[in-house]
Amino acid sequence: MTRAKWAAELAEVARHAGAEILKIYAGDFATQRKADHSPVTAADLAAEAVILPALRRLAPDIAIISEEDSQQSGLPREAPSRFWLVDPLDGTKEFVARNGEFTVNIALIEDGRPVLGIVHLPALAQTYRGYDRVAERADDGASFTAIHARRTPPEGAVMIISRSHAAKELVKAEEMGERIQGTLVAGSSLKFCRLAEGAADLYPRFGPTMEWDTAAGQAVLEAAGGSVHTTDGAPLRYGKPGFRNPHFIARGAGHG
Repeated sequence: MTRAKWAAELAEVARHAGAEILKIYAGDFATQRKADHSPVTAADLAAEAVILPALRRLAPDIAIISEEDSQQSGLPREAPSRFWLVDPLDGTKEFVARNGEFTVNIALIEDGRPVLGIVHLPALAQTYRGYDRVAERADDGASFTAIHARRTPPEGAVMIISRSHAAKELVKAEEMGERIQGTLVAGSSLKFCRLAEGAADLYPRFGPTMEWDTAAGQAVLEAAGGSVHTTDGAPLRYGKPGFRNPHFIARGAGHG
């Protein structure tokens, strides 16, 4: 199956998972804590129960690494050269806060690179996909249309920030010589997608993230003409020991 066909299939899988999330989002739900003290809800598990069987059906020979499943079965010591990387509900804090900015993330990793990514926002009814230099967005089940990262305007970058890390990230970006003209707040993988569609120019992350937090969004951004590098300038790669990311900087299409 081609990446384009996988992307089409997985966009529907992500929407199905999103529908299960919204059933729980609409009511009262309990929040538990994982071993790393991050929150998990029944919605995380319901979404994963949709995604993992679909991936096994579509590509039975490709390994799957999923955030919630890894809590039970553990992470492999060494990543395969090709694997799916899944976060069934990225932004559980956003989910619990009911601000709508949580996502379903599905990515395909090949030789350390995210080559296909699906990011679906159930509460906002938006779906992004990226593969083979094709980046697209669909709203509320409509047809997909192309999106492109923009070049940073001469007056400076619009920097996209997390609610919980805003001050720290802004100060560090300015210390690194970035010229910032304004900020945009967003949660989860939505930050990568806002870069991919030209709504912002810069997303620095100087705190801890896991690979399943970033892979799908990075695939969308890179397909749209953007980039993600570590702070020493190396491309952000996947399958690292422990599946933890170093600090990184995501950008749109660069300076104009």
